[in-house]
Amino acid sequence: MQITSQTFKANTVKALADVELQRALKHVEKGFIGKRQKAADALPEFEALRDSAMAIKQHTLKHLDLYIDAYVEKVEASGGKVHFAEDADHARRIFLDIAKRRKAKTVTKGKTMISEEIGLNAFLEENGITPVETDLGEYIIQLRGEHPSHIIAPAVHINRDQVEADFRKFHVDLDPKRDLVKPETLLSEAREILRRKYGEADIGVTGANFLIAETGTSVIVTNEGNGDLTQLLGKCHVVLASLEKIVPTLEDTAQILRVLARSATGQEMSVYTTLSTGPRRAEDQDGPEEYHVILLDNGRSNMLGTEFEDMLRCIRCGACMNHCPVYHAVGGHSYGWVYPGPMGAVLTPSLIGVDKAGHLPNASTFCGRCESVCPMRIPLPKMMRHWREKEFESHLQPTTARAGLGLWAFFARRPTLYRAAVSFAMPALKLMAGSKRRFRSLPLAGGWTKWRDLPAPEGRTFMQAYAQSGHARSSGRGASK
Repeated sequence: MQITSQTFKANTVKALADVELQRALKHVEKGFIGKRQKAADALPEFEALRDSAMAIKQHTLKHLDLYIDAYVEKVEASGGKVHFAEDADHARRIFLDIAKRRKAKTVTKGKTMISEEIGLNAFLEENGITPVETDLGEYIIQLRGEHPSHIIAPAVHINRDQVEADFRKFHVDLDPKRDLVKPETLLSEAREILRRKYGEADIGVTGANFLIAETGTSVIVTNEGNGDLTQLLGKCHVVLASLEKIVPTLEDTAQILRVLARSATGQEMSVYTTLSTGPRRAEDQDGPEEYHVILLDNGRSNMLGTEFEDMLRCIRCGACMNHCPVYHAVGGHSYGWVYPGPMGAVLTPSLIGVDKAGHLPNASTFCGRCESVCPMRIPLPKMMRHWREKEFESHLQPTTARAGLGLWAFFARRPTLYRAAVSFAMPALKLMAGSKRRFRSLPLAGGWTKWRDLPAPEGRTFMQAYAQSGHARSSGRGASK
């Protein structure tokens, strides 16, 4: 997957002008926010569960090495194998070694963001192996040659009319006169196509919502059942997961599951919660002959013990982007890599570098909605501010932006001079605006006025208004202090 995070600004201009995308994005706000709130309100202990889930993940991160060792021991005891991948290239090579040994030609895949992170599909095709996405959304975007625009609803940027056109284009062996008007008919057609693939697959690939140290179990949470067919019918099951997916016990997992679906889709629980422990045993009726876990680092261990460690608590529910006004406006592809929205604005610079993703932390209004709905209480705005600081310290911002901040800092360090300057500027700007009370253009504010008018000041500074309100006198503090 080509990284385009560095061209975020150009990406957003294109997204804002995309009529079909804007039509599709309206469903994000309508389809997720109300359902999440309703599900949370229906559970009196929801906030307490958020605290508990956060504590579980925080504890795990503090002792991650111990829990990884315990997890590996249990996986191997059940007949499976854990492979440690330092980076994306290492993970791909591990997978290819497994595939070559199995003489694999076809790989079915459940939804896994780690496979997107390591660019698995393109790599398999380059090596003569056919990957088949079985999640409906992933299947649709695979036909279109696209990447997910959302971590739980990968095709949320596409509308029904586009899906129908794609199915007619690619499913050429079916009746061209068939009725595809209703969503149910699209679903049935995709099911018919994909059902043929499961039994043919040499390897089934899934992600993992959780990896349980207590039992060596991988857990996937789905609403379609495709993950179950992928891992049961493939002759070899490969789990792709990042190291922070470790959770100590089954009970801990059950606690986190109670906030996961409610935060993601507004469900009490997802339709399928599937636990897999090792390959098929002698007494089992079905299951894979081999079970492998590729545990990816790819920069995550470098986040431990830093101001970005809290990001590793993320359980990929998507609530932050579902509530983000920036995501609502520009969609997921604008972010230029695997992880969009507020969580991507923090995680992407952590994994690929602020030099490649420095724009993303700036794509926030700091309204705080992302943190307020995060089931793991991750302080996303705080970490975006940290990345902005690092971007500034690394001299990655444009010279004009740095000069502007430097000028502001000069005045901010001199309160008397600052107040004198704004006391002159506010009434002057009000006078310049005249009766219109807004600016359609203004020197040094072109980045704003190019897209919208800039409201003119009312004439008084905050400190002047505060002093005249009477609050300063009643509190015993003067406006000049």
